[in-house]
Amino acid sequence: MISESLRVAVADDSVLLREGLVRVLVEAGCDVVGSFGDGDELLAALPALTPDLVVLDVRMPPTYKDEGVRAAIAARALQPGLGILLLSQYVEVAYARELLSDGSGGIGYLLKDRVASLAQLEDAIARIAAGGTVLDPEVVSQLLGRRTDPLATLTPREHEVMALMAEGRTNAAIASALVIGTGAVEKNVTSIFQKLGLDDSGTDHRRVLAVLAWLQR
Repeated sequence: MISESLRVAVADDSVLLREGLVRVLVEAGCDVVGSFGDGDELLAALPALTPDLVVLDVRMPPTYKDEGVRAAIAARALQPGLGILLLSQYVEVAYARELLSDGSGGIGYLLKDRVASLAQLEDAIARIAAGGTVLDPEVVSQLLGRRTDPLATLTPREHEVMALMAEGRTNAAIASALVIGTGAVEKNVTSIFQKLGLDDSGTDHRRVLAVLAWLQR
């Protein structure tokens, strides 16, 4: 459930898509504080808007390559902890890795054509606003598929759990997807953390760091 006080800003160069997204966000209960045609406009307005979350297209003017990612990184530098949801028509593996690189959570990367319902978008925004990570399953699949040397110490079950963790699933949701008990999921998650050398510091987002360690080793 999205809080009615959640302040959201939108950046997309397509007027139709941008206005459609604004309408959907308002319908979902968000307070849309601004909509912009490119990342530079969003960054210029950001200090006055102080949104809780920004939704950006990956490819925007002037080069239509990675302006949305660059704007997202710059926005987080200006406003640490800002939630980021990137929307794209394509799986941009390098950009997904870059977006996740600080391991701080509050990040989402979804494919526009695969957001099938308002409920799905609401769920993603709520999870990102709460500090979670939401990745489209196709993004996860391509990220994992690009690996040529998987961590040999992870079991097949731990690999399944890792992939679902990367989608931003909770332990309960993973248990439901794999038809196993929550306790079994917790044991697998603990084992993954141990195998990747991720100690419980009490502050790090170990679920995000675990996925990054898997993708970048």
